[in-house]
Amino acid sequence: MRVCAAPPFADDAPRVDDARWRAHDLLRVARLAPCDNEPDWVRGALARAPWVVVRRTRAAEGVLAVGVRGSVRSERFGTWLGIEDIESSASPEDLLEVDPLHARRALPAFIALAALRTPASSLRNHVWGPTGSAGFELATGVPTLTASSDLDILIRVPQRISRAAIDSLAQALAQAASRAGTRIDAQLETPAGGVALAELAMHKPRVLARASSGAQLVADPWHTP
Repeated sequence: MRVCAAPPFADDAPRVDDARWRAHDLLRVARLAPCDNEPDWVRGALARAPWVVVRRTRAAEGVLAVGVRGSVRSERFGTWLGIEDIESSASPEDLLEVDPLHARRALPAFIALAALRTPASSLRNHVWGPTGSAGFELATGVPTLTASSDLDILIRVPQRISRAAIDSLAQALAQAASRAGTRIDAQLETPAGGVALAELAMHKPRVLARASSGAQLVADPWHTP
């Protein structure tokens, strides 16, 4: 993701995590201040859908690190948003209450999402929701998914789960994806940050955890100093 070069605060300003908004939350904005190296497509994207996504980056108080999404995969831009310009927000789990438009429900990613929302789903005991293209389309109403899109989901796992539970969840999601004819990319939100379920299921000695303070390899994403 290309990132705005100059944040609207001093380099030595204290960086904070504002608990009101978390990574992957979608924010409807009243305005977004332009910056010097902003790509040409950004203003058109905001006119079409005035929404941004919260990034995993700390910012000064009163400012959030956000990303703007364009119409193609190569159009992603990281920038900064003043919190006074937020009109509303939607977390991934909020979007489970939103149905796709009827004409869009046959897309493989939405078929997979519908299967995961059933009472028999492997996610029934978890707090989770869609992110990525599916989440953006549900929040904005703007067609974003394509027939080849993966389904991205975030699963909040604040408490440790066993290796067997990780393996079972990975297998269940792979089966759901296969039945829908797509791929499900699941990220677990742990105390150490976001960790890919696929990586955890490989039982590596260390996994990559992405947090607002940066990405790092950790042996145990549920252990924090």
